[in-house]
Order: sequence, then structure tokens, then C-alpha cells
Amino acid sequence: MSLEGKKILVGVTGGIAAYKIASFVRLLKKQGAEVRCMMTPASSDFITPLTLSTLSESPVGIEFYNSKTGEWTNHVEWALWADVMIFAPVTANSLAKMAHGFSDNFLLATYLSAKCPVFIAPAMDLDMYQHQTTKDNLLKLESFGYTIIPAESGFLASGLEGQGRMAEPEVLVQYLQDHFYADNRFSGKLFLITAGPTYEAIDPVRFIGNHSSGKMGFAFAEAIAALGGEVILVTGPSNLQVMHKQIHLLRVTSAREMLNAVQENWSKVDVGIFASAVADYRPAVVENQKIKKTEDQLQIVLEKNPDILSWASSNRSAVVDQKVVGFALETQNGIEYAKGKLEKKKLDAIVLNEMGEPGVGFGTDTNSVKLLFKNNKMCSFELQSKKELAFALLNELMNNLYE
Repeated sequence: MSLEGKKILVGVTGGIAAYKIASFVRLLKKQGAEVRCMMTPASSDFITPLTLSTLSESPVGIEFYNSKTGEWTNHVEWALWADVMIFAPVTANSLAKMAHGFSDNFLLATYLSAKCPVFIAPAMDLDMYQHQTTKDNLLKLESFGYTIIPAESGFLASGLEGQGRMAEPEVLVQYLQDHFYADNRFSGKLFLITAGPTYEAIDPVRFIGNHSSGKMGFAFAEAIAALGGEVILVTGPSNLQVMHKQIHLLRVTSAREMLNAVQENWSKVDVGIFASAVADYRPAVVENQKIKKTEDQLQIVLEKNPDILSWASSNRSAVVDQKVVGFALETQNGIEYAKGKLEKKKLDAIVLNEMGEPGVGFGTDTNSVKLLFKNNKMCSFELQSKKELAFALLNELMNNLYE
């Protein structure tokens, strides 16, 4: 999807992630966009105005008055020029100023004069990102109608690891493409998605679980919301967050809690996508106190957890033409096992995730899968980001489930 002729105003604030903006501007120009950049004075410590001016082929706005040329830079004109404004990275400081109407530099004054859609991509250390004031500021900005591009998880400049990294330039471009080529194909449809692991308690401090991060399920939810759909996202333990107002997040811990959440919402759902990695078994007895290490061996009796996917498929609404999509994570004989699960549980489709290849499986930002339908059709998807994969899978699913 080209951005040919689109006027994009890029606002850069003073965070280390500003170094990524050079790549972002290059991608925009490659798409044919007209680009202007504006910077806070502090951001020039991380990337030079000359770099952005050269790449954007346009002067960079930093100060209201250029003492060298004697020219006044009109922030209102800059705001009126733009088809869209995108601020990346946005530090906690600039985020707070934007949420509360501060205007102590050229960038903020231009932001306050915006007549066009505004996109905000925060970037900061993980504790700052999780601080309640930051969350409140993000919600406030979202209430203005602005689009928040959530920070991603990964290694941070502080040396810590967690959520706070600015979304990659390719993701920022995707948000802009989605805006200019809005596809509301899921408008009026309600999806239920399960994501993440379940934790099954052994005692008050220990549990049985797995390494699922929930990233694929969350990517589905964001993609559906971007395409106009409404989502009930039931997730097991995960540090991921959602920003889109059409995603209703329900957090659970165990398989039984996840089943209860599914049962409470299932009758009104059009499509169920069951991407969670539910623990197959749970301890038959949960100890009230921490089990002490007194013996060389410890035996724990396990019993089966409820099969959430089978329950949903067997309890389809008589009113709504519900579609059920499952997931299969396999380490061997993947296609054989996926076909068996597809048939046994009477699914409409199943996504096969085969672990073993680099970049595939739990906790990664990328994935490569196969999609199998009950009519024996199969599609393969090469390694790509889970966000891109979610859009590709949804396109194939809806084209086949409602043909």
C-alpha cells in the first residue's frame, strides 16, 4: 500500500529511540510520501537535524525563530500542511506535556494546532512505561481520538528488558498505511480470542505453566480492531497491554478461569480464535501451604483440565453462524496431529505452529505457520512478524470461512 503524495509530519522527542527515525523517514520516502520533520531541542542530542533534513528533503522545524536567516517558522502552517502527524519516539516528559496542553517548544505548539489525525509512539524505560501517570496520560491522549502505537518488549537502553521500546519503523509505517487505506471489513463482528499460557497452582508459590507470551493472540486482537471489529480478549498471565478501545481485555490465570470467561461470552460471538496455550493438566490437589523440600522425590498427581476449544465448538449458537479456529503447537508430525485435532474437535480451521526453526515458537516476535481448513485446503505463511502474520491469517480465514 503506497503512501504516494501523503503529507506526513514526523515529530521527534529526546529519547534514545530517535536513532530509528532515520530509517522511518527513509521508508516513508520510499513509499512516495512527502515528509517534514520537527524536533524538540533535546532530540538533536540523539539524531542531527541535518540527517533528517537530508533524508526528508525538507527543512527541519526546531525553533520558532531562525536567528541565522531571520525567518519565523509558522507552527500553524506546519500543522495545516499535514495529512497526519506521527510523534516518535515520545518520551514520558513529552507525553505528559501533550496530555496536559503544555507548549514550551515548536513541536508541542504544532501538535496543539493539529487538525489532522495524530499518532503517538511512546518509548521509555519499563518502569516509566508502567507508571500509573504514564498509563493515565496515554488513556487521556487516546480519549482525544489519537492513536497510540504501543511500545514493544525487548532490551532497553538501561540494560533492563521489558516493555518500553518504541515500535519498529516498519510497524509505524503499517499504522499509517492502515489509516490511509482503512479496511472496516470486520465492522459489526465480535471476535473472542484466547491468548497466553495458563498457570495451574501446585501450592501458593509454585505452578505448572508454559513459555507462551500471548504475543500471537494479542496481535490478532490488534489486527481485528484495526479492521473495525470488536474483540473480547481472554488472556492468561502476560505482561502485554492493549490500547485499542474496541478490545475488551479479560485477564485470567488458570484453565478453569479461562473456560468460565469463554462460557460467559460465547453466545454473542461471531468468531472464536483460540490461540492460548492452555495447560492440559493441573494438580489434583493444591496445597494450602508451600511444600517444603524434605524428600529426594516429590510426586504430584495431575488431572485433566477442561478442553476449552472442544467446549466452544460443541456449544455453537443456534442463532449466530459461529466459526471456531484452533491452534496446534507441535514439535513433530505437525500436519498429521493438526489434521487430527481439526477433525476430532470439529473446527472450521486450525493454525499449525511447528517449533524448532529459528524465530518460531513461544516468546518470539516472529512466526511461521500453516493454516488448515476442514475442506482440506492448506496455506503456508513464511517467517514474518506476528503483527504482519495476524493480518495475513485473518485475510485468509475470512475469505475461506465466509466464501
